[in-house]
Amino acid sequence: QVQIVESGGGLVQPGGSLRLSCAASGSIFSIPLMGWYRQSPGKQRELVADIFLRDERTNYADSVKGRFTISRDNAKNTVYLQMNSLKPEDTAVYYCRVVVSGGGHSWGRGTQVTVSS
Repeated sequence: QVQIVESGGGLVQPGGSLRLSCAASGSIFSIPLMGWYRQSPGKQRELVADIFLRDERTNYADSVKGRFTISRDNAKNTVYLQMNSLKPEDTAVYYCRVVVSGGGHSWGRGTQVTVSS
């Protein structure tokens, strides 16, 4: 059982910044991959960014390239999502996904990000 704790969401004005954190703990042998997804009302959940913890390979949605940066702290099983130049269309619930060895994965409960003036 993997426990996931997300933090860092909130309300920010357009052009502002937020930093999300996702910490994983529990019955973890190894975590090859962690990432952030988001879902807004009426839309499907979509990948925002993910990172391979061993070699730091990253993958970003086109809509956030150049504005968002994902990073990791392997010692803490934690990933961060630095979000800059936020736009109203970034408003969504952001979910952390943790992939563990063997192919299983777990989702966090989500954290709300609202970009509005």
